[in-house]
Amino acid sequence: MRSARHTVQAHGINQAVRVAGPPDGVPVLLVHGNVSSSAFWEPLLSRLPGTLRVVAPDLRGYGETDTAPVDATRGLADFADDVAALLEAPGLFAPHARPVVVGHSLGGGVAMRLLVDHPDRVAGLLLEAPVSPYGFGGTGDLDGTPTTPDLAGTGAGGANPGFVARLAAGDRSADGPTSPRSVLRTAYVADPASLGDDEDLLLDSMVTTAVGSDNYPGDAATSPHWPGTAAGARGVLNALARFRVADELVAVGVKPPVTWVRGDADVIVSDTSLFDLAYLGQLGVVPGWPGTPQCPPQPMIGQTRAVLDRYAAAGGAYREVVLPGCGHSPHLERPAEFVAELLALTGATVTG
Repeated sequence: MRSARHTVQAHGINQAVRVAGPPDGVPVLLVHGNVSSSAFWEPLLSRLPGTLRVVAPDLRGYGETDTAPVDATRGLADFADDVAALLEAPGLFAPHARPVVVGHSLGGGVAMRLLVDHPDRVAGLLLEAPVSPYGFGGTGDLDGTPTTPDLAGTGAGGANPGFVARLAAGDRSADGPTSPRSVLRTAYVADPASLGDDEDLLLDSMVTTAVGSDNYPGDAATSPHWPGTAAGARGVLNALARFRVADELVAVGVKPPVTWVRGDADVIVSDTSLFDLAYLGQLGVVPGWPGTPQCPPQPMIGQTRAVLDRYAAAGGAYREVVLPGCGHSPHLERPAEFVAELLALTGATVTG
């Protein structure tokens, strides 16, 4: 499939959208992750059949969409509201379409929020390495209990300042571990060879990220608890820290099928995440860690599984697909298997 670029005025901002496939095709909505854009889906689009109608927006502050502030106190709701507005935008989907929503990483959280807020508009969820339904960092058990009242150790204060600076500068080098290209090669995938000829396209996508206190990473708050920083009120990393959707997801009245695809070598969304300050403290990378009783690493995979088990017990259905040796981006690293899961889900929603 080949995509065309459109700009749509929806939810008060100009949203850049990639569109592919016939207007009456099976609807699929692709929601990208953090520090990326809809360009991250281009390698996947070339592998999809022409029977699908695919819409892939740039989220606010990414790609070519307007740089609008992110209210972190709403979790990921600003992003979900933007995407929901696209469902009503003329010319993208057929009227009253119910797409299968594919969400990668942060986009997985946006997809969950979209389902909770608009259950009649979602035919299925494909969650690709999604953020936990209890957000990113600062919780220590399967029930998502905060380790401190202010979510210490989460949010913008935990961002690597070198990476933030080089992202803002549009650094395209591979010099040092904090360059966007190095992060792409070491964190977004398990094997950098899987990026192939798409590496520069993906890097171009990363450096479109709007950097600042209202976007990435957000504003940092001080904390009396280790490591001295907590989730602020603005920006992307604070929105991820404050994201909560577990109970609402379980209680949603319409429960479409869910497929959860992840790699077992993911270093971002993991029970041993290299982006979780509690786990880095356990490793001795961040000094002063108070220990497991006070500050255990977040069991991200266990939390997602526990919530989806509750979802299934309440009348829904899900399947977990674990790809050995795969990292944070199965659609880039294992595209054939990812496409198979997507087509199985779209087929199930059409026939079901």
